Amino acid sequence: MSRLQNLPYELQKSFSNHSVFKVITGLNNFDQNLVEQVARSAALGGADLIDIACCPELVKAAIECSDLPVCVSSVEPERFPEAIEAGATIAEIGNFDSFYPQGRLFSAKEVIDLTIQTRKILPDIVLSVTVPHTLTFDKQSELALDLIEVGADVIQTEGGTSSIPRKPGVLGLIEKAAPTLASVYSISHSFSESGCKAPILCASGLSDITVPMALSSGASGVGIGSAVNRLNNELEMIAMIKTIRRAFVYSESLLKGAAK
Repeated sequence: MSRLQNLPYELQKSFSNHSVFKVITGLNNFDQNLVEQVARSAALGGADLIDIACCPELVKAAIECSDLPVCVSSVEPERFPEAIEAGATIAEIGNFDSFYPQGRLFSAKEVIDLTIQTRKILPDIVLSVTVPHTLTFDKQSELALDLIEVGADVIQTEGGTSSIPRKPGVLGLIEKAAPTLASVYSISHSFSESGCKAPILCASGLSDITVPMALSSGASGVGIGSAVNRLNNELEMIAMIKTIRRAFVYSESLLKGAAK
């Protein structure tokens, strides 16, 4: 039986419908006030899941503020059990964006080793693993397949923080999302060829403009971070989350139109 069947029913449906909407506060963000703001906003705005730093206190705070499932992110497998015991639903290795400015890179072997360690510690918990965007696209695809083999349930892409848009407006938003969109397309194509049906979440650098592109590139959902968590108050956060949720509806209408 797939471990995804251990997820809450509504989240299972979102994975099946390729409509998962995850709001991210950040792997290294331990600001409880921000986590609580984002958790409340995510629930009111129509998100499916919140992704926070791997900390039991933050998990408890997020659950108190929201009825949404919680994903905890870390690169230290030994930190996961306490967060899961506190109520987290999903464990995630990555996202790695916050480490790159420090010069900290993650090799394919290291990510595989982290995945194996985490799976040994948490044999039954849904595990999402980020594929480093610093790898070439063919190596990203190869790593994604290897990660599924060693126990990952969900693959996540990244890349937005390394992209520097040269144009303003819509074109700039597309430039910002280009690395993670390319990763999703490459990995999705590789999965299709190999018969792998594991879901892929597209994250890092996305906006309401590029969410439909992520979904049409093969993603089962998206992760949105700075577009929400850098806003000044909860009203702005809720408005942005609702805007992004509407992008899912727009994407669905585009796909239906293309199928006719």
